[in-house]
Amino acid sequence: MDALALSRIQFAVTAMFHFLFVPLTLGLSILVAYMESRYVGTRDEMYLGMTKFWGKLFLINFALGVATGLSLQFQLGMNWAEYARYVGDIFAVPLAIEALLAFFLEATFIGLWVFGWNKVSPRLHALSIWIVAIATNMSALWILLANGWMQHPVGFAIRNNRAELVDFMAILTSGYGWLKFFHTILAGYVVAAFFVLGISAWHILRKNHLPLFKKSFRIAATFGLASSLLIVLVGDFHGAEVGKAQPAKLAAMESLWETERGVPFYLLLVPDPTNERNAVELLGIPKMVSFLAFKDFNAEVKGLKAFPKEERPPVWETFLGFRLMVALGGLFILLSALAFFLSRKEALERQPLLLKALILALPLPYLAGELGWIVAEVGRQPWIVYGVLKTSEAVSRGVSTFQAAVSLAGFTLLYSILWGINIYLLAKYARKGPEV
Repeated sequence: MDALALSRIQFAVTAMFHFLFVPLTLGLSILVAYMESRYVGTRDEMYLGMTKFWGKLFLINFALGVATGLSLQFQLGMNWAEYARYVGDIFAVPLAIEALLAFFLEATFIGLWVFGWNKVSPRLHALSIWIVAIATNMSALWILLANGWMQHPVGFAIRNNRAELVDFMAILTSGYGWLKFFHTILAGYVVAAFFVLGISAWHILRKNHLPLFKKSFRIAATFGLASSLLIVLVGDFHGAEVGKAQPAKLAAMESLWETERGVPFYLLLVPDPTNERNAVELLGIPKMVSFLAFKDFNAEVKGLKAFPKEERPPVWETFLGFRLMVALGGLFILLSALAFFLSRKEALERQPLLLKALILALPLPYLAGELGWIVAEVGRQPWIVYGVLKTSEAVSRGVSTFQAAVSLAGFTLLYSILWGINIYLLAKYARKGPEV
């Protein structure tokens, strides 16, 4: 492999490791803030125990997640200098706002929350974790607006062989960026909900602190069901935006080679990119792709052959990643709905199969999130900025294959260690239970 391939693998590895931490931070911050607000409102000590227990797990994940995110920006200068040179004036703006506004809010108020127990009023203490939760989600907004610009570039002009920002409001109001934001944070909320459901189910099976974990279970089930349903709605809008802004990605998602009208959605299809034809088409829903993408059952959908061969994204990864993500989303709705209704019937202890299923399902939302990023980023290829700059043109010119291989090995080892530490600490304190 050359330096380009190794640099792409390195960024993919580091980004995917980082995104193992991000979604839990996004969702668990909201849940912990809600739990502490319930404590402030009711003075029920059970809610205080919940806040401290889940808050400890949140802090472990948050601290290690910050460490994994720092190296991503360094890689823009190390491995992707041509990208930074060409679009740095645009891409750096939302990243700078994220660092100066959202991250400083997070860092300041998480310190107040950690060290402010019994030193500030309960209301101020609860407010501090709400600010952390809002800042965390605001941080995601600016990063995803930057990524949304890469997916659907707006508000710029090419001058002196560089992309220059001419309309910041176009980026700020980008429909693609906002849909990506809502899609991503809702995925994070699902991760957090199933994290709390899985750990609560483990303790309920063992009859540990039943009032606390049954209440945690109910809160997470409500949060998870709402998030799982909303993500379907947002995903529908996002799919339509992909159809307009990235038609080649849509074709790859459906393994559609010929331009057609009234395109069906195949639940099971084995693409054969070598022969540029579909080998197997099974369980098709008539005209559904045309409707979902363009809200017209007879709308025309461009096939991959409508694009130059060198501008077609990889089909296999995009097609399978999309279908697995959708299938997992359906499973999350089913499990969270069962958890929601059974938690209100006070029948959890008599449902060991559901509780065991939720324990086993705990890692699945992480997988769905990673699959979503594979669809988004692999489906964008060969462009790093869609229609503007190709990935092959963005790599640093001075990076050798040896340097890229060494840095890839180093980052993979470092991130594996950090993720191992995270899993160890989360498992240790999750099993230990609340300190009461």
